[in-house]
Amino acid sequence: MRAIHRDVPLPGILHSMSISSLNYSLPIDRRQSATALAVARGSTRLLHSLGFSVVSELALASGRRADLVALGGGGELWVIEIKSSIADFRADQKWMDYRRHCDRLFFATTLEVPCEIFPKDTGLIVADAFGASIVCEAPEHRLHASTRKSMMLAFARAAALRLSALADPEGPYGVEF
Repeated sequence: MRAIHRDVPLPGILHSMSISSLNYSLPIDRRQSATALAVARGSTRLLHSLGFSVVSELALASGRRADLVALGGGGELWVIEIKSSIADFRADQKWMDYRRHCDRLFFATTLEVPCEIFPKDTGLIVADAFGASIVCEAPEHRLHASTRKSMMLAFARAAALRLSALADPEGPYGVEF
C-alpha cells in the first residue's frame, strides 16, 4: 500500500489545504458504524492505490445508495458494498440491485466477518482503517453504454458538488449531493 503524505498540498480549488486539513473539514457521516467507516477508509485507500477515484454514498438511478463507487481511468465502474458484521449482511439484501450499476461488484468487510457468507459471484475486499486487500476478484459484467454514461455523470456531479461545498460551505448545495 502507498503511504499518504498528510501535508502535501492538493491541486486546484483546494490548493491551500493539505490532506490533513481536508480530513478535518469533511463532515462526519453518522449513518454508518465506526467499523463501516473504517472499512470504507481502508477500501478507499486501496482503490486509490489501484488508480481509481472514489465517491462514497452515491445515489443510484434505482433509488438505492451505493456505499462506495470507484471510477477507473478507463471508465470502469466498481461498486463496493460495505458489510461490518454477519448481521449487517443478513439484514440487507438490496445489494443485488447494485450489479446493474457497475462493471464489478465487491463486498468490503473486516477480518472478523467470515468470507464464506458472501456470494461467490462477487468480489471481496478485507479492510481496516489503514488499508485493504482484494481477497477475491469480482467477475466482470460490462455495463451498457447508456448506463455507464448515466453513472459517470452521477459520479462527476456528486464529486463536483462535494468539492464545491468544501470550498464554499455556505453555498447553495443542499443536503443531498
